[in-house]
Amino acid sequence: MTAGALAAGAAVSIGFTAAAELLATRRPRGRRPGRRRSTWLIAVLTRVGRRLGVAPAPDDLLRRLAAAGAPASLRPADVMAAKTGAALLALLVAAGPATTLPGRLAPVAIVAAPLAAAQLPELWLRRRARARARVMTVEVADVLDLLRVCAQAGRSPNAALGEVGRRHRGMLGGELRRAAHELALGRPREEVLTMLALRCPIEEMAALAGALRRADRHGAPLAPALTALATGARSSRARAVREQAAKAAPKIQLVVALLLVPAVLLLVGAALAGAFGVG
Repeated sequence: MTAGALAAGAAVSIGFTAAAELLATRRPRGRRPGRRRSTWLIAVLTRVGRRLGVAPAPDDLLRRLAAAGAPASLRPADVMAAKTGAALLALLVAAGPATTLPGRLAPVAIVAAPLAAAQLPELWLRRRARARARVMTVEVADVLDLLRVCAQAGRSPNAALGEVGRRHRGMLGGELRRAAHELALGRPREEVLTMLALRCPIEEMAALAGALRRADRHGAPLAPALTALATGARSSRARAVREQAAKAAPKIQLVVALLLVPAVLLLVGAALAGAFGVG
């Protein structure tokens, strides 16, 4: 293989790496994150964990389940059972290869594999909660504005939640529809508002729940509070976008300096090597 071909191949590789780095952006999407692609495996692990025995669930597990948008049928005990089943599966998988490890590495692998597998449900909950928070941060200003319009039109808070939930097709709209449905079924309003704030892990929704409580208890007007919340949400979103753009500029400069410029120089070197017949 000639030097020119090697330089051209290296240039193409570096160029593709630079393009991937520049195009790798984490854009929040409207679809629900963390769709269950292996529901059957989770069900099997949960069933196995129940047979082995379930450890007591932490006090904050219910809150983390709500923040991740887990269905009401998924209980903390199910998560603990899935962790137990995952640990058993990891132990069985690691037991065979671990026997071939030298020295004291085999016991370490046998112990570490179940411990790591038991943390997978926790990592899933955190990832899903962060993804939901990113999507809701984009949607919350529009939702608050729609609620403000309903309040100024004289609609009751329950009716406003249901109306905005029907008209807004995003993730927050689904949570508002859920809250309105539970209120219509007669569930206590305090429980519904508490669960709404838990299932929407952003500050604006916790503030919205507080504003609704004040409107119920003290008759405080809801529209001014919603206006202030929507304005604050847009300001926070604009500030986050500016900070993200400020962080992107040095990264772009680094990629250009360390990847794109060497790629161009390698292409020039490949062309010169081919022109002068350097092999």
